[in-house]
Amino acid sequence: MNLLSGAAPRLSAVPGPGTELDQVLALTSMEPVLRLPADVFREEAAQRMYRPEWTWAAWGPDGRVLARALWWGQSDSAHPIALDCLAVADEVPATERVALAAALLDAGHQSFREAGAEAPPLYNLMKLPGSWRDDPEHVAAVAWRQEATRRAGLTVEVERLQFEWTPEVPLPAEPERLVFSPEPDDEVFLQALLRVAEGTLDAHTVESEAANGPEATARASLQFYLDRPGKRDWWRLAHTRDGALVGLAIPSATPYSRNVGYLGVVPQLRGRGYVSEILAAITRFQAEDGADRITATTDLGNRPMAAAFTRAGYRTTEVRLIFSEPLD
Repeated sequence: MNLLSGAAPRLSAVPGPGTELDQVLALTSMEPVLRLPADVFREEAAQRMYRPEWTWAAWGPDGRVLARALWWGQSDSAHPIALDCLAVADEVPATERVALAAALLDAGHQSFREAGAEAPPLYNLMKLPGSWRDDPEHVAAVAWRQEATRRAGLTVEVERLQFEWTPEVPLPAEPERLVFSPEPDDEVFLQALLRVAEGTLDAHTVESEAANGPEATARASLQFYLDRPGKRDWWRLAHTRDGALVGLAIPSATPYSRNVGYLGVVPQLRGRGYVSEILAAITRFQAEDGADRITATTDLGNRPMAAAFTRAGYRTTEVRLIFSEPLD
């Protein structure tokens, strides 16, 4: 059966609540990847984190839903931030999934550009197990999504580890060598960001610096955390007791939980355990402020940061694949 022969599928945003949305949310797939539950979609759509113009589907000639792409943003976002769910119905042959999904993403991206978005949202393929490459079903489910997103222009791929701390784990010891102080001047924080970014292992920062330069990258990072639900007065600079800048701590939050946010150590002081003290300070701050769950992410290739999370009592909860358009 060739579902894409003859009449081309209809690709469109889905109107608000109604029969079409019910059909889209009812799409089923036996693939072992995250599928957004309908009740979660409806709850967050009520908060404008999912919206009709960000909810796209491919319809077959007989009216069946063949595929769906559900983009997400914050309640106050002008444009979607990330593609949360890309799924194709089980009856669509494997040989046709890539073309169908790529066409659906292209249609969504075009609509976002027409609405003023400067770049297509990234695709966040979540909830993969650490051993996903050892499972043929996971490999197959990832493979067609990788190819579809590449065809749609999201050719940069980064694998990230997701971590979580919960109160069942003892808090890391309070830092003894560092002094943490607030710094209300964003320009001072910007200079600290520039220093800790030197020699970073974070793939996005490396790519952004190559395309836009270090200062523009640091300013974008600063603005990113200013726009998050976390508060600016949580931020701290870390110094030795004799006043030398060691690094910075930006505890933050998402609409779902508190998170580690951003931390870093200046290049000349790396390898002395300071990263663990800064992480301990962030963890203790979030926990003492009532957080019952603290999340964090780091690139698979950033082994020192992953090791620091493990030492602090964070556990790996999932692997994520992040696909994005090249910055240049």
